Amino acid sequence: MKCILELSGEHPELPFAEVETFACIEERATQVAVVECPDPDACGKLAMTHTVMEYLGRCDADEASIIAMLQALSLTTEQTFAARVRKMEDAPETLSQLALERLIGSNIDGPVSLDAPETEYRAIITGNTCYFGRVILHIDRGSYQYRNPMRRPFFHPGVMMPITARTLVNLSQAKMGDVICDPFCGTGGVLLEAKLCGMKIIGSDMDPMMIDGCRKNLPGTDLFLADATVLPLGDNSVDAVVTDLPYGHSVCIMASSMDQLYADSLHEIRRIVRPGGRCVIVTHVDVQPLAEKEFTVVRKFYQRIHKSLTRQILILK
Repeated sequence: MKCILELSGEHPELPFAEVETFACIEERATQVAVVECPDPDACGKLAMTHTVMEYLGRCDADEASIIAMLQALSLTTEQTFAARVRKMEDAPETLSQLALERLIGSNIDGPVSLDAPETEYRAIITGNTCYFGRVILHIDRGSYQYRNPMRRPFFHPGVMMPITARTLVNLSQAKMGDVICDPFCGTGGVLLEAKLCGMKIIGSDMDPMMIDGCRKNLPGTDLFLADATVLPLGDNSVDAVVTDLPYGHSVCIMASSMDQLYADSLHEIRRIVRPGGRCVIVTHVDVQPLAEKEFTVVRKFYQRIHKSLTRQILILK
């Protein structure tokens, strides 16, 4: 099915990269992806997408063009409906959101219900283009806030937020039933998102406090206290690895240096991942030269956390 995805503005590239794990992108605009999607409902697992719509049309972002598109579509519905409009930051200021909603509603034959519509028609104005569709699903991003790390039984400062963790799991291209491993699992944020996606999860950490805490957050999970450079797992035994490499002086390591830890753990990760499997590695320093000794770098992203901290996200194969 051809769909329009309304993306979040949290990052200029990551939302599109995440979408590509579920659908083929045919067209991009500011916070919009037009895709060919074999299973639109599966897009409900996306973390950096707000809305999934059945594609109905596109036109220039002016009233005359929008009216012409709607008249050509000649939409009729027996269900109650509402017309919504979202203007992106680069939309023309001259277009009134409320006026456009009224215009769209007046060009659809059916009963209007603004409070509890059975169907929602949605226009997204981005740049000089209007994308128009029927909403298939709104993604409940509030559930990520509900899973805020501070709400878990065990919390530790500096952990990854659920939206980012889910995005990384999706970027690994692991599927339901696949085995996903986090060899620096910490409090278990990545493992929790993978579990919610129906994957089998394995975690390890060198810090006993983290393993104990992760067990509180994820009871019954396969967790073990282990050095990430010598994992008690067989060759090619996992489908994907998603992990946030440690950094700073307070982390628990056995290697002679952080650089040695990175090099040896990447070598070990390469050993346990099946051929063709993906690894998504998050770091706070540039480890690409080390990663290239073990993997092919598929994609690289930078995510600014605050003034003095920027994450590097590597997708490796």
